[in-house]
Amino acid sequence: MPDSMSLPRHVAIIMDGNGRWATMRGLPRSEGHRAGTEAARGIVTRCRELGIGHLTLYTFSKENWGRPADEIKFLFDLLVRFLTRELDTLVKQSIRFKVLGEMDALPLATRKVLGHVIAKTSRCTEMTLNLALNYSGRDEILRACRSLMRQGVAPEDVTEERLSAELYTAGQPDPDLIIRTSGEKRLSGYLLWQSTYSEFAFPDTLWPDFTPDHLDAAISDYQHRTRRFGLTSDQITA
Repeated sequence: MPDSMSLPRHVAIIMDGNGRWATMRGLPRSEGHRAGTEAARGIVTRCRELGIGHLTLYTFSKENWGRPADEIKFLFDLLVRFLTRELDTLVKQSIRFKVLGEMDALPLATRKVLGHVIAKTSRCTEMTLNLALNYSGRDEILRACRSLMRQGVAPEDVTEERLSAELYTAGQPDPDLIIRTSGEKRLSGYLLWQSTYSEFAFPDTLWPDFTPDHLDAAISDYQHRTRRFGLTSDQITA
């Protein structure tokens, strides 16, 4: 059980391994995505129980548009069903829902449900659940820079704080812990600006098999690390 006194404020997860999970079982990829959705439900519930304030799940990247059309349609249909089913639970548990990414390019039915859930949970205060949808870290930074340019901000007035305020995560803490399942060890463009001082965990477990116990283990490991934030060991202990 993680120590409740030193929990990460923000956990971000790259949910990797749905396709491999299905292939290993002789199942279509859609069954891996379906199982992955149930895993996500369990992790959201566990984060709320622990008192973690922010959870971000990498759900669909800009690069994912290169997947087969039928798989993309299934993913968004699955997302619509999941959010429709879970809305009452989100409100009851006071979980605010947000989207990180460009919603305009998403299917109309998906945009409508996303907007509805965002509005219905806007007053929730106990936890924020972010879904990174149609998301790219590079695109997010470019978008923030262009926004500052449109505002006429002079180059010498561009600060880290000002740029951060233009990101999708504005007003939220940077992730303390980023987890990528399935054993892959790369960010894939995930939260590039925000991950500067994040701690990382790369469990071999495929996402559909990732349970609250796995999350607890990753958090417990995180709690035993010394976070440096660019400082030397001498500076930390001074």
